[in-house]
Amino acid sequence: MKRFVPFPLLSLALFVMWVLLTGFSPGHVVLGAAVALLVSRVMLLLKPEPATIRFCPAMLKLSWLVLVDIIRSNIAVARIILFRPKNRRSDFIYLPVQLTSPYALAVLGIIITATPGTLWVQHDPQSKVILIHVLDLVDQDAWITLIQNRYEKLLMEIFE
Repeated sequence: MKRFVPFPLLSLALFVMWVLLTGFSPGHVVLGAAVALLVSRVMLLLKPEPATIRFCPAMLKLSWLVLVDIIRSNIAVARIILFRPKNRRSDFIYLPVQLTSPYALAVLGIIITATPGTLWVQHDPQSKVILIHVLDLVDQDAWITLIQNRYEKLLMEIFE
């Protein structure tokens, strides 16, 4: 079965999303199954490395921190938009990272981009630096320390 469907969870997720988005009819079920199987086979060409994930308390802590930070950032961005402070300055920062796992880097990118007011722009794997845009930049060093201590350490504990 693993040869026919090399990534069963991916196939199942694609099939379920297809049926939920297009409706439940015999034609869509057959087409969704075909697409899910085809995409699963195409993933073999990419040769993804297996993820090593440690299920530990750091996952719960990271989830909680991200949720709290997203709520705080939504409020902060709303204040910036509604009241337009004059001393606001947006800028780019270069964040040095120690993460080597592509999965950990992807999760960090999702966290940074999902948090309002910040955006992952670029990653340079040779110099291990990430370019991030911050909407309201007060102290660049504080942002670097915050991301390294708040997210990167937990991601290293989970993925590396």
